[in-house]
Amino acid sequence: MTLRRMNWSFVLVTSVLLTGCETNQFQQEVQTEEAAVKLANETVAGGYELITTATLKKMLNGDDEFLLVDAMPTEKFETGHLSGAVNFTFPKEVMDDWNETTMGDKTQSDFQTLLGENRERAIVFYCGFVKCARSHNAAVYAQKLGYTNVLRYPGGIYAWRGAGHPLATD
Repeated sequence: MTLRRMNWSFVLVTSVLLTGCETNQFQQEVQTEEAAVKLANETVAGGYELITTATLKKMLNGDDEFLLVDAMPTEKFETGHLSGAVNFTFPKEVMDDWNETTMGDKTQSDFQTLLGENRERAIVFYCGFVKCARSHNAAVYAQKLGYTNVLRYPGGIYAWRGAGHPLATD
């Protein structure tokens, strides 16, 4: 192989490595920004607070009583969920009103029964990952029903597993 050909090969390989597979760090930042702004806007509109994986882990290891709700489909819940969570499925598209078609056979009354009488108890909602709106929908409806200590764990199952924490299958 000639020196000229090796230089050309080096330039080609280097440019591929620097740009990555169609996404470089600058393009990734645009995607991160879009997700962050969407999450911030949902949070403001929903009127709830966000918590991190570390905060949820402390809550689970602590003595404070709270309700942990997985908003994913029952089939997903059964394959793995956070220990102690209960399941109530919400759609992944943002919903403005409770829609009997979208919610299947579940009513607002069913949801309120799950959440309980104590409207000041902390309730944490999660789903699969940040871009999923299931936990947003659940948090919004808890607020609409008058619950005042509503929290959303946006990282969900992916962030939980990413932090090295196990899932339950009970």
